[in-house]
Amino acid sequence: MRTSHNLLLRLRHDPLFEFNKVRIEYINRGAPGDRAEIQGSEIINLVQFGMELKSNQTSILIPYHRIRRIIYEDKMLWEKTS
Repeated sequence: MRTSHNLLLRLRHDPLFEFNKVRIEYINRGAPGDRAEIQGSEIINLVQFGMELKSNQTSILIPYHRIRRIIYEDKMLWEKTS
């Protein structure tokens, strides 16, 4: 079974994909429906435990276990099942 981390690494480094076309839906407590969505272009780095996102003055780390869906060009590539 492919993990969200492994899939994001492939989408970022494989020349067949454009990472800015990736959309990631994740749990974000306090957001409408406790969900938020980001584009691949908003990700600074993919580290061992999560995605580092751009922020105004600092970066934000979103753990991989909070990812619910990974979408590429409107096609769902990965969805958390539990």
